[in-house]
Amino acid sequence: MSSSTAPIERPRISACIITFNEADRIADCLASLDFCDEWIVVDSFSSDDTVAIAQAAGARVLQRAFTGFRNQKDFAVGQASCDWVLCLDADERISPALRQAILAARDAGFAGHAGYRFARLSEYFGKFLRHGNAYPDRVMRLFDRRRGGWRGAREIHEAASVDGAVGTLHGDLIHYPYRSLMQQLAKTQRYAQMMAEHEYARGKRATLAKLVLAPAWRFWRGLLLRGGWRDGWHGLVYAYVRANYVRQKTIMLWMLHNGAAVSDPVKPPR
Repeated sequence: MSSSTAPIERPRISACIITFNEADRIADCLASLDFCDEWIVVDSFSSDDTVAIAQAAGARVLQRAFTGFRNQKDFAVGQASCDWVLCLDADERISPALRQAILAARDAGFAGHAGYRFARLSEYFGKFLRHGNAYPDRVMRLFDRRRGGWRGAREIHEAASVDGAVGTLHGDLIHYPYRSLMQQLAKTQRYAQMMAEHEYARGKRATLAKLVLAPAWRFWRGLLLRGGWRDGWHGLVYAYVRANYVRQKTIMLWMLHNGAAVSDPVKPPR
């Protein structure tokens, strides 16, 4: 008597991307996702050619006012027609090695897992950072939306979570986070304010010890303890800027606690 095994049904995958003025990066992002079954782009009313480029590549583009990173990504996932979703930012790419790992997991039916994490490798002004606080920076971006998603109240440094086992895939998510140093500094300051306001609203307070020690600890932990020095001057500058983020966030949290202004007041329309 012969026995047969039913073939594993191959799950379909929806790629979900949020954008705002990413005309120079969205095409490469979508090209790295050509193995997905659909592409959903949620755009925050870009003023450049982001929408036209995404549509020409075959993506379904939805326009939605930006209400927060987590909220925007959660909305994108909600528009997917597939149960499994792969969430990227426009400045990210699936590497060939990660692509093969995702396809292998998909062909096995994503058996036993509700989501998958993988390392994120960031390019920093001409060099990929492979040490320090920058790497491996594992993120969970592939998951079964029936068992999780972009949950929680934090809109900055958002993270997806699932109810079930999370596997780790080989290969890197390639990240091109900054177009220039000035863009990084502006982005870091904006994120520091958003994080300080989030923590303050939840009762967290800064101390004098944290004001002095937290930035220094972030710098030396990344540069020495985690080997950021191996990335040369790129690793040194990155460690400084990341320490400065901690300094800005802690100062802003301290200012909020003491009733001082963190940003300019909104002027009423005339």
